[in-house]
Amino acid sequence: MKLNLYDIRGSIVKTDDRYIVKDNNSLNNLILSSTSLNSNKSTSGHKHEGQEEIYFFIRGDATMQIDDDHFNVAEGDIVLIEDGKFHRVFAKDKGCYFVCVFDGRRNHS
Repeated sequence: MKLNLYDIRGSIVKTDDRYIVKDNNSLNNLILSSTSLNSNKSTSGHKHEGQEEIYFFIRGDATMQIDDDHFNVAEGDIVLIEDGKFHRVFAKDKGCYFVCVFDGRRNHS
C-alpha cells in the first residue's frame, strides 16, 4: 500500500486543542501514526513497556524529551525511542508534524 507522509490515511484516535493524532492500522504487527501538534503545545508524554518507537519529524520544530534528556528536533530528524523510555514533544512557535512507527497496539502509560 502506498501512502503519503502528509496523509497516512487511517482514523483519528485523539484530537483536542493540542493536536490531531491519526493511526493507520493496515498492517498486522506495526502501527503508523501521525501527529499534527499545534504551536506552543505538547503531547501528554507517555512510555511503552515492551515497545520501541521511531519518530520522523516532517514539518516544523520542537523540543523532544526522552526521560530526563531534552533536545531540539526539526524537519528531517529521526528519533529512536527505546523500550520503556518516557517521551514527549513540545512544539515551538510554528507547531510541528511528525509520523511515528511502533509495534503492536497502543500501550501508553
